[in-house]
Amino acid sequence: MKSLRKFVRIYLIPGAVFQSIIVGGGYGTGREIVQYFTRFGPYGGLLALIVATLVFGLVLSLTFEIARRFRAYDHRAFFRILLGKAWFLYEAIGFFMLMLIFAVLIAASTKALEDSFHLPSWFGMALVFGLVGVLQFFGRDIVMRVLAFWSLVLYGVFITFLIRVFDAIPEEIAAAFATGGIESGWAVSGFKYAMYNSIAAPMILYVARDFENRDQAINSGVFASAIAVVPAIIFHIAFSGAEDNAVNADIPVYVMMNTYSMGFLTIAFTIMLFGTLIETGAGILQGVNERIDSQRKENGSQRLSEWGHTGVAMGFMGLALAISSIGIIDLIAKGYGTMAWGFFAVYFVPLITIGTWKLVRPDP
Repeated sequence: MKSLRKFVRIYLIPGAVFQSIIVGGGYGTGREIVQYFTRFGPYGGLLALIVATLVFGLVLSLTFEIARRFRAYDHRAFFRILLGKAWFLYEAIGFFMLMLIFAVLIAASTKALEDSFHLPSWFGMALVFGLVGVLQFFGRDIVMRVLAFWSLVLYGVFITFLIRVFDAIPEEIAAAFATGGIESGWAVSGFKYAMYNSIAAPMILYVARDFENRDQAINSGVFASAIAVVPAIIFHIAFSGAEDNAVNADIPVYVMMNTYSMGFLTIAFTIMLFGTLIETGAGILQGVNERIDSQRKENGSQRLSEWGHTGVAMGFMGLALAISSIGIIDLIAKGYGTMAWGFFAVYFVPLITIGTWKLVRPDP
């Protein structure tokens, strides 16, 4: 039993937390999958997903091992090792990316409740703020447990969705893969997708506290990459046979469910998606609070109280609320793509150069 708990904490929870965070920022709606994968054709999308998986595996493995080796369990401490005095560059770019993610979160969650349950947008916003605030109040352990549990729920609903789609349009999916080509640009798109989603890795370094050696850190990164990408593959296969009105919608998954009369699954998916959006906000904001507490400790102050953590979360969510009016499609297509190259410069390049060098050099 002890070995099973250890396996779960080292190899499953990091992947579940990472997946939970990246799913909510547009992945769970299906919008990201169409934008960065499906539009390149059935096989072009799969190739782009392979690129994203490989990049995620590399980034997560190196990030987890640096965090373990140097005991850097928040993003400020991590980037002080990676960038030295230029550590603030990640936060400068990361702040805008967080605002985009939270804006998509708010827009998607309120639209999901409105479309499925005809609830007013203000109710959805209040529910998002309230649930994220509660999770921040109770702290790291609760956040990690909830994210891990909800990842299992997510997998169950996604697999059921794929089965129902195969049952509804088996010929269309088969025809798409039989005749589908490969549109140019798939490699860059898969790389961009991995780059902007990589913001989540330094935000979840609190999961690295249980790693005892290099093998655990690296293997956990590989596991996390696979756990995160499998649902994207499920969506891509389903969307490959879908009609244009579905793939061009703000939330393609709902259009498909309504088109093919999936009934109860639509309700289950709405609940799953809403919970996943809450997870995304809670998981990222836990990383923000870890960073604040680390700096306060460095300065000789006490960590923030539970109410202080909740206040930080509400402040970030409030700023994002104003951005959410732009719309899901534009936020994902324009905002996310632009941020990808910023993270490439301040995170990916230093990680595979400076980070690798610091890992392989002998201890002083």
